[in-house]
Amino acid sequence: QVQLVESGGGLVQAGGSLRLSCAASGLTFSSYAMGWFRQAPGKEREFVAAIKWNGGNTYEEDSVEGRFTISGDNAKNTVYLEMNSLKPEDTAVYYCAARRSWLGVRAKEYDYWGQGTQVTVSS
Repeated sequence: QVQLVESGGGLVQAGGSLRLSCAASGLTFSSYAMGWFRQAPGKEREFVAAIKWNGGNTYEEDSVEGRFTISGDNAKNTVYLEMNSLKPEDTAVYYCAARRSWLGVRAKEYDYWGQGTQVTVSS
């Protein structure tokens, strides 16, 4: 069965950095597109970034472009989200997700989800 396990969240001051990891199992990594979403309290889950293994395409949402970078290690079946210059408004639970085709920016387009990891940015 497919499993996505996120890690790397935590508490950081504004301007700081974190790197999230998502380890995937039970799927052929190279056949999937992987995405990162986030959900703040009382808000809908929103798209952050995505990566496609075949061809290496990446896409970051406008509000994080230039601050967040998505990358992956095919050999480790792991996708990363490097987050720099963090702001309090980046505070949310961050989720990793997988889908079979490129590009999805809506949560309902993804087939598999991790349990999420909390990121809290203090001002």
